[in-house]
Amino acid sequence: MIGKSVPRVDAYEKVTGRAKFTEDLLPKRCLVAKVLHATIGNGIVKSIDTSEAESMEGVVKVVTFHDVPDHCYPTPGHPWSVELAHQDVADRNLLTGRVRYYGDDIAAVVAEDEIIASRALKKIKVEYEEYPVEIHPRKSMYGSKPPIHFDKKDNVLARSNYFIGDVDKGMEEAETVVKGTYKTPIVQHCHIENPISYAYMEKGRIVVVTSTQIPHIVRRVIGQALGIPWGNIRVIKPYVGGGFGNKQDVLYEPLNAFLTMQVGGRPVKLDVSREETFRNTRTRHSIEYDLTAGVDKEGHLLAKDMKEYSNQGAYASHGHAIAANGLTSWRLQYACPNIRGEAYTIYTNTPVGGAMRGYGIPQVCFAIECFMDDIAYQLKMDPLEFRRKNLIKGYYEDKYLKPIAANTNGIFECLQKGAEYIHWDEKRKEYANQTGNLRRGVGLSLFSYKTGVWPISLEIAGARMSLNQDGSVQLQVGATEIGQGADTVFTQMAAETLHMEPEQIHIVSFQDTDVTPFDTGAYASRQSFVTGTAIKECAEQLYDKILDYAKTLLPEIDTRDLTLENGWICAAGEPALALEALAQECYYSLTNSSVITAEVSRQVKKNTIATGCCFAEVEVDISLGKIKVLHIINVHDSGKLLNPQLAEMQVHGGMSMGMGYGLSEQMILDKKTGRLLNGNLLDYKLMTTLDTPDIKADFVQLDDPMGPYGNKALGEPPAIPSAPAIRNAVLHATGVSFHENPLTPQRLIDGFKEAGLI
Repeated sequence: MIGKSVPRVDAYEKVTGRAKFTEDLLPKRCLVAKVLHATIGNGIVKSIDTSEAESMEGVVKVVTFHDVPDHCYPTPGHPWSVELAHQDVADRNLLTGRVRYYGDDIAAVVAEDEIIASRALKKIKVEYEEYPVEIHPRKSMYGSKPPIHFDKKDNVLARSNYFIGDVDKGMEEAETVVKGTYKTPIVQHCHIENPISYAYMEKGRIVVVTSTQIPHIVRRVIGQALGIPWGNIRVIKPYVGGGFGNKQDVLYEPLNAFLTMQVGGRPVKLDVSREETFRNTRTRHSIEYDLTAGVDKEGHLLAKDMKEYSNQGAYASHGHAIAANGLTSWRLQYACPNIRGEAYTIYTNTPVGGAMRGYGIPQVCFAIECFMDDIAYQLKMDPLEFRRKNLIKGYYEDKYLKPIAANTNGIFECLQKGAEYIHWDEKRKEYANQTGNLRRGVGLSLFSYKTGVWPISLEIAGARMSLNQDGSVQLQVGATEIGQGADTVFTQMAAETLHMEPEQIHIVSFQDTDVTPFDTGAYASRQSFVTGTAIKECAEQLYDKILDYAKTLLPEIDTRDLTLENGWICAAGEPALALEALAQECYYSLTNSSVITAEVSRQVKKNTIATGCCFAEVEVDISLGKIKVLHIINVHDSGKLLNPQLAEMQVHGGMSMGMGYGLSEQMILDKKTGRLLNGNLLDYKLMTTLDTPDIKADFVQLDDPMGPYGNKALGEPPAIPSAPAIRNAVLHATGVSFHENPLTPQRLIDGFKEAGLI
């Protein structure tokens, strides 16, 4: 079954509308909660008057920051660690009187319906003491009075660095030294379903039904936020309408749990509007990079240096993990004897940065791959030739984080496929020395991406299987389907190992922390790799147990050669016993009844690197500052494809995100207040079907020895390389080097004016 494009197991339910999302499951007479957000960017709440709101008919409860538990908790969806050094920063309360960004949560209303709740918010009177707002990380890191968080006087959440070889000596020996500064914007995930949950109490316990990527982690964080035993909480995850990392933080579930406790356990819905999703959930970090590289006469990298400044926003969330992931990428893929890297993650008075598809690699890839083109441009060398000259060939490993390694490395094959599709050699010559207003160019970019988070963090997954009475198999995992097709490939994995058809595997498509095996959830392109390992082992155990039971039913047959094949127990390759008959016997035999089950919980201590590239052809209208993407292709080395059709869908979606990141998407903040100015889908410029060219996806399939089925990361890599490939195509077309994305018309016009093209 592995390698076949079987239909999605949830396709029928979703296209017919039968799939139940959180909103579809609301209990009757569910109360509605709304959050009051601060209207300053930095300061304190001097007074808050809720009396008018409380007196309104239909208002059940009003709570402020004065009423919530007075201790901080961490929000990011990282696995918990008993080691203090690996625990996340706890710097958030359910509600706060210390406002750190425009829109911070200071109070909440619970009412009989949404209209009453919204009206009640307007009745709350708040008086503030305002402090200066700082939205720029390079300025914020010199400190502020008062600091954004009192335990970080310089507003630096964390810093890290490393040294390989002697960078200064390498720079001295270099024929050419190139420098560049690059910057990426704040962007939003824009998943279809906004964050939503409802909570109620049952038998003294809190039940939270939520659209999340990480149900087991939500349970833990709610316990930490409320200061109650984690076992007193039950979390249920229905179908999820997208996440892209934004639902890898635990933001409003703890507040919702607290609110249901305040109203006697009645069900409370806490829905987040699109505007709140933009401002009050999580964003992709804006990061700035100062890069320096020294190369010899032949164009080989001798030394490279990176300084990285990550705009964390007002709270820690995933914190330094994002910048650190980018810093790791600086030492991978390209061969260089002398490497130095230093990264800072800095608090500012801006919306909070968290996990987003690619986890820091879209930012660093934009910087690195633009920089590689700028080096090649200065050397007057073909950028593809320059990369081929400097890429690591074959196996390589991370010098700092073993066992992270490229156990298979298909980057050269990827480059060959991409170059042939885009007609690289021909078009580089054809588009040289252009004049006029309309110009064309071709560009490329590369990427590398780890699979999962080991050894940086815990990797654990669980799977449970049982043989049903009709010979089919029930599969339950803690890993989460959030729209990416995970349940389908999990089904294929089980079918592959059990020698069954996918129709014989029934997977439970929701998670319930009371009954679901423990798994940390959907992120880091980990589930097919980590959870796949647990599924494979669980299926192998079930397979062996089925054959062991078959031996008791076939005493006259030499059972040494028993196999299970498509619903039959076979002896020496010939059908001997129907699996359905065996299943009924094991359930209902008066003498030998034994329900056949298997359960596995596995800590996975391995990792592997996926690679790939993007090639783009663009047409640039210089006078209008417009870019038209004519052709674009991603080529991925993601190991063996589990489901080629789903793989292609993943790549298409990621490429669309990457093109938006490169051309139009950015969250715009008022410099004086930090207020978000375009926090809706009208003013925030997503890619549409009219903006999207024909997208091409291709693959190099190398059986990776680390993957349970030869597979490695695919979910996040497609979003990484499109933006720098498009930028590099613009460089080829116009000779103008842009160092900041997105390449909006205004940014292009400004750059072309400076270069004398306009």
